Amino acid sequence: MHEPLITVVGNVAGPPRQRVTPAGHSVADFRIAATPRRKDKGGDTWADGETIWFGITTWKALAEHCTSSLKKGDRVVVTGRLTTRSWEAEGGERRIGLEVEASSVGLELSRGTATSLRAPQLVTDQDPWLSSGQVDDETGAVLAREPDPAEHDEALTAAA
Repeated sequence: MHEPLITVVGNVAGPPRQRVTPAGHSVADFRIAATPRRKDKGGDTWADGETIWFGITTWKALAEHCTSSLKKGDRVVVTGRLTTRSWEAEGGERRIGLEVEASSVGLELSRGTATSLRAPQLVTDQDPWLSSGQVDDETGAVLAREPDPAEHDEALTAAA
């Protein structure tokens, strides 16, 4: 219960790879690169430090959201449990890598904007808690019955 938590800001190195576990849970992996920048002593120029690479693992809904939202080059903020993984390289050399099992991932907004699309909440006319339609987040009013999958895909395409 006392795993080290870390927050890392970096650039996505490639699109997330998603798979499904035998238990039916989504898991997605991707890598980010974090390169520190420092101002030279006594000068006005900036220099890049050594890039640190992190493997990122996400689970369930977060894995699905990362897979559909992130692309190479996106600047992200990742928070999660820090772990290390060791392996033997082809030449017999022992390597160690840093990995984060992410509890949250977000776009870093100092360099651009983003739009969030929430997954629709499902309700019925009779009982909003046991439902099959969409509900207004503010009023709780039923807006529409659950659309068929074709209508839902068209709505997502139109929103994008």
